[in-house]
Amino acid sequence: MTARLEVRSVSKTFVQKQDRLQVLQGIDLVLGENEFVSLVGASGCGKSTLLSIVAGLQEFDQGAVLVDGRPITGPGRDRGVVFQSYTLMPWLTALGNVEFALRGLGLPAAQVKQTAREHLALVGLARFADAWPSQLSGGMKQRVAIARALCYRPKILLMDEPFGALDALTRQQMQELLTNIWEAHRLAVLFVTHDVDEAVYLSDRVAVMSSRPGRIKEIVPVPLPRPRAPEIAETDGFIRLRHRILGSIREEVRRMAETDA
Repeated sequence: MTARLEVRSVSKTFVQKQDRLQVLQGIDLVLGENEFVSLVGASGCGKSTLLSIVAGLQEFDQGAVLVDGRPITGPGRDRGVVFQSYTLMPWLTALGNVEFALRGLGLPAAQVKQTAREHLALVGLARFADAWPSQLSGGMKQRVAIARALCYRPKILLMDEPFGALDALTRQQMQELLTNIWEAHRLAVLFVTHDVDEAVYLSDRVAVMSSRPGRIKEIVPVPLPRPRAPEIAETDGFIRLRHRILGSIREEVRRMAETDA
């Protein structure tokens, strides 16, 4: 497996006045080319912090983060990021929000517009190019955010609870959309979620994080066949994986409760 992303012995401590809180300790994780890996774990285990570090949005104390063998020095166009909040600019249309991500690449204006339209079509929003964010549903806003993150062709897509604010039906639709995009474009994805079913449905592997300080407790392969449909959640293989991962997370919740008692 060719390593697209390598996280090597990464640790992170937050310092507030006299208090020091270690949130990550010795994180090691490899994300292969075209691989989909989800991070799961109890609240506060450092999943989002780790994703922010990989995105180049937060510094870390020790270790290294490499993309294609090169250390990252901050945010870069080799990594696209999608957050739970849609982070769309309300003064720009759906098309304008995607075009904004292409500025600075030195592309002709006509090519910028064409590329933006192609990526809105990719997420099923070709007819809503001229709509304002206030006119879009939550799921549609997140589709625009995904189109924006993909339009400059990053090597890695980083997603932090991207569907967490959506209703159950819309969330399922977005999971299917993301799976279709990933299977068509074959880019590496690192996906943070609290939803174990979502992690199993989407992923090639699921990395379970320990309670604070966060470490990689175990990595669970997901050998379910692709392409996947929602009905796969009813199969014995899916249910066994879900029980294993939930059990691992519950162990960490109990350990944290005993530590804090």
